[in-house]
Amino acid sequence: MSQTGTLMGFVHRRRRGAELFLLVLALAVGIGAYAAVGLGLEGQVPTDLVGYGGWLTALIVAAHVAVRVFAPYADPVLLPLVAALNGLGLAILRRLDITYEAQGFDQHTFARQQLTWMTLGVVLFILTLVLLRDHRSLQRFTYTSGLAGILLLILPFIPGIGLNLNGARIWIRLAGFSFQPGEVAKVLLVVAFAGYLVLHRDALALAGRRVVFVDLPRGRDLGPILAMFGVSMMILVLQNDLGSSLLFFGLFLVMLYVATERPGWLLVGGLLFAAGAFAAYSVVGNVQNRFNFWLHPLDYYDQSPGSGQLVEAMFGMGWGGLIGRGLGGGFPERVPFAYSDFILSTIGEELGLTAVMAVVLCYGLIVERALRVALISRDGFGKLMAVGLGAVFALQVFVVIGGVTGLIPLTGLTTPFLSYGGSSLVANWVVIALLLRISDQARRPVPRMDPVDDSAADSEHTQVVKLK
Repeated sequence: MSQTGTLMGFVHRRRRGAELFLLVLALAVGIGAYAAVGLGLEGQVPTDLVGYGGWLTALIVAAHVAVRVFAPYADPVLLPLVAALNGLGLAILRRLDITYEAQGFDQHTFARQQLTWMTLGVVLFILTLVLLRDHRSLQRFTYTSGLAGILLLILPFIPGIGLNLNGARIWIRLAGFSFQPGEVAKVLLVVAFAGYLVLHRDALALAGRRVVFVDLPRGRDLGPILAMFGVSMMILVLQNDLGSSLLFFGLFLVMLYVATERPGWLLVGGLLFAAGAFAAYSVVGNVQNRFNFWLHPLDYYDQSPGSGQLVEAMFGMGWGGLIGRGLGGGFPERVPFAYSDFILSTIGEELGLTAVMAVVLCYGLIVERALRVALISRDGFGKLMAVGLGAVFALQVFVVIGGVTGLIPLTGLTTPFLSYGGSSLVANWVVIALLLRISDQARRPVPRMDPVDDSAADSEHTQVVKLK
C-alpha cells in the first residue's frame, strides 16, 4: 500500500474513533439528564433508567452502525450532535411529564411518545442511508418533489382531515394520528429548489435586465421556481403559519444567492420581506398581536390572547441565571406549551444560560458541518442541497430561539430534536441522513489514476513488427 493510502486509512480510523467517543458523551448527556430528573423531582434514580438508557443506546448504536456500513466516509460529528440534543430533549420532556402528572393533567406521556417517534425517525434514517446510495439520483425528481411539497401543504385545507390548532391550520389527522405535512414539504422543496437551480444556474447568473443596480435574470428562467415559491408562500399565509412562511422564504433566498453568487438578490429579498411583513401586520390580526406582545409584553400579560407565555418564559430564564435551578428545581409548567414551542425556556430556567449556550453551540455546529459538506461536495446538486438543508436548521433555530428570548416576535416553530413533535423529529432525522449521504460522497477518496507504462506496449509492438 502506498504512503498516501496508509495515511488516509490512519486518518479514517482516527475519525471513526473520535465519532465513537463523541457518541459516548452524547449518550452520557441524555441518560445522565434523565437520571438527574428523577433525583431532582423524586429523590431517587428513575426505576426505568436501565430500560430507557438501553433503548436509547440501542437506537444510537444502530444509527452509528448504519453510518459505518453504508456511509463510512460521512461526517463524524453530525450524529453525536443530534444524539445529544435528542437525548436532552427526552429528559426535559420527562421532567415536564412528572410535574403534569402530579398536578392531575392528562399530558404526562410526552417523553414516551417522543421516544416512539425517535424510534421511527432512526428507522427512516437507516432506510435513507440504505436505499439512497447516491444523492444525485434525487435530481431526477426535481419537479415531482416540488409538486409533492405543494400538495402536502394543501392537505390541511381538505375537510375531514385538516385541523385548526392554536389559530394555525397546519395539521392533518389520519387514523388517530396528527401529522404536520409542512415538515416533509420543507425537505421536498429543498430537493426541488436544488434540482432546478443547478440546471439553470448559468442562465440565472447571467443578467437579463439591470434595474437600478440589481441584475435580474430572464423571466422565463426564474418563472417556474418563483411560481412554486409563490404558491407555497400563499398556502402558508392562508394557513396562518407565518413562522413556516419565513422559513421557506429564507430557504429560497439563501439557495438562490448561493446558486447565482449575486448579492443583489439579498437586497431584493430584504425589500420583499419588509413589504410582506408590513402587509401581514396591516391585514392579519394574529401578526399584529404578536408584534404588540413582542414590543410591550407586560402590557398584555393578563389578556387573552396575551403575552403571558412570553413573560413567564422570560421570568423563568431570568430566575435560572447562569447555572440554573437544577432539574426539578424550577416551575417551567407555568409556561404554556413548555414541552413544544418553549422547551428552551425550561432549559434556561433549570439548567441556566450555560446550557442554553451549549444548545445553541450544538445547532451552530450542525449548520457549520452542513456548510462544510457543501464546500467539499464535488457536484453542484449536492452543494445546493447541503446548503438548503443547513439553511433549514439555521433559520428554524434562529426563529424559535429568537422568539423565546424576545429577540424577534413569536412565530410558533418547534426546536429541532428538543421539542415534542413527531413529524418534526422524524423529518429532521431524515435531513441528517441526507447530509451524511452527501458528506460520504464528498469525502470518499477519488480513485487513483496512475499513468500507464507505455514501455511494455512499445516493446510488444516492436516484436510484432520484426516478425512481420
